[in-house]
Amino acid sequence: MKFGIDRLLEDPALRAPLAGKRVALLAHPASVARDLTHSLDALAACPDLRLSAAFGPQHGLRGDKQDNMVESPDFDDPVLGIPVFSLYGEVRRPSGQSMGTFDVLLVDLQDLGCRIYTFVTTLLYVLEAAAKNGKSVWVLDRPNPAGRPIEGLMLRPGWESFVGAGPMPMRHGLTLGELGRWFVATMKLELDYRVIEMEGYDPNAAPGHGWPLGERIWINPSPNAPNLFMARAYAGTVMLEGTTLSEGRGTTRPLEIFGAPDVDVRALHAEMRKLAPEWLHGCALRQISFEPTFHKHVGKLCSGLHIHAEAPSYDHGAFRPWRLQALAFKAIRRLWPDYPLWRDFPYEYELGKLAIDVINGGPLLREWVDAPEAMPADLDALTMPDEQAWREERRQFLLYPDEA
Repeated sequence: MKFGIDRLLEDPALRAPLAGKRVALLAHPASVARDLTHSLDALAACPDLRLSAAFGPQHGLRGDKQDNMVESPDFDDPVLGIPVFSLYGEVRRPSGQSMGTFDVLLVDLQDLGCRIYTFVTTLLYVLEAAAKNGKSVWVLDRPNPAGRPIEGLMLRPGWESFVGAGPMPMRHGLTLGELGRWFVATMKLELDYRVIEMEGYDPNAAPGHGWPLGERIWINPSPNAPNLFMARAYAGTVMLEGTTLSEGRGTTRPLEIFGAPDVDVRALHAEMRKLAPEWLHGCALRQISFEPTFHKHVGKLCSGLHIHAEAPSYDHGAFRPWRLQALAFKAIRRLWPDYPLWRDFPYEYELGKLAIDVINGGPLLREWVDAPEAMPADLDALTMPDEQAWREERRQFLLYPDEA
C-alpha cells in the first residue's frame, strides 16, 4: 500500500505539473514517507521541486506543543532556509503574507477521522484562502484510521468553530482527500483542488479497518494520539475534554481511558451495562485505577474505565465509541444527579458556550444526558437520521471502497 506522499515522491509524472511553481507543504510530525523521512525533507530532496515555504497546524510542523490552546510561532527552517508559518499561533487561517510564498500547497496530514480534530478545519481554512488567492491545493492522501463507520450528531448551524468545520457527524468516515472534495462542493469553492490518491487502500480490510497494521508504523499525529486504538475510540473520548473527568492526559494511554477520584467505577460500569448493553459491543471495558502526572486530577488516584479497541475483542462494525462515552455520562448523571460533570472554560477560544456543546456542535447531547426521563432510545432517535443522511451525502465524494 502506498500513501499519497509515497506516490508523489516515486512518480515524476505526478510531480510534472509542479515544474516551475513554488511549492509549500502543510505537515506535522506524522507526515513521513515510507522510509520515515519527514515529508518536508523528502520533498526538499526532489531536484525537480522548488520548495518555498511550509505550514504547521496545531501542535506544530515537527510537533513542538503538547497541549490544546498552546500556540506555535512562525520561524525559518534552519536547514532549508524557508519560512515556516504557524496555523495555530497568531492566525488560524493563512495570511496574505504567507499566501504570497507559494503557488501550490501540498497537504500531507494524518487525520484521525473525527470532526473535532483540528486538522479538518485547517484543511477547510487553507482551501478557502487558496480559492480567494488563486492558489492550488493538493492533498497527499492518507488513511482514516477510524475507517468508514459513521457515528454522532450532525453539527448544527451556528455551531461552527475550529473544532467544527461544517455539518458532518462526529465520526465522518472519510479520508482527508475525500473531505476536501466535500468542502469544495459544499462551500462552493472555486480552485484547483487535486488528491494524490493512495494505492491499494481498502478501509474495510481487517485487521486494520482503515490503517495498514503490520505494514506502516504509527506515528503520533498529535502528542496525545499514541496508537491506532486511541484513534478508534477518539470520536467518543474526545468529549471528555468538555467534562471534569480525566481523559487520561498525563498517562501513557490518553483518550483511551477516563475516570475521576470521586467515581465509583463498579457502580458506573454496572449502570452502563444496565442502561444500554448494546452500546458497549465491539470492545472490552476494563475497570482501572490511574494517576495523571499532568492535566486534570494531576497526582490524584482516579477510578475509571479503559476502552480496549483492539484484538481479540475488537469488532469494527459493532464498536460505537460516541454512544459508549455518552452512555458513561448518562450513567453518571443517573447515579449522582448533582455530579459537576460539565467543564466550563473557553474551549478552543469559544466564549460563552459550554465546551461539551462546542465539541458536539450543539447542545443536544448534553441536554439528553441531563434530562432525567431521556433514555438511550431517545438519543438514537435524534442521531440515526443524521447518520443516515450523512451516509447518503458523502457517497459522491468517496475515492475508495465504501462500508462493507
